[in-house]
Amino acid sequence: MAEERRSVIEEERPSVKGGHASAAQAGSVEELSASAFQKYLHGMDYPGGKQDLISLARKNNAPDAVIQVLEMFSDKTFHSAADVSQEFGRVK
Repeated sequence: MAEERRSVIEEERPSVKGGHASAAQAGSVEELSASAFQKYLHGMDYPGGKQDLISLARKNNAPDAVIQVLEMFSDKTFHSAADVSQEFGRVK
């Protein structure tokens, strides 16, 4: 019975498009997609620094994978979401 239930639950999980999980699904930094990452930076008032990004992500209830990526960012000023995406690509 338990094995049957587990099978049903696994079948109900949403698929991961393009091999990248949403931030909530991501079990690790490597699985995190750029779009899922940016979701937790919604409302950022640019320009801002690394600590501003981390604070906002925490306020937006970002999972650990998002915070881990932000902690790998350079200490510099980010002027737009495009700057953040570029840095995300660099550290990932």
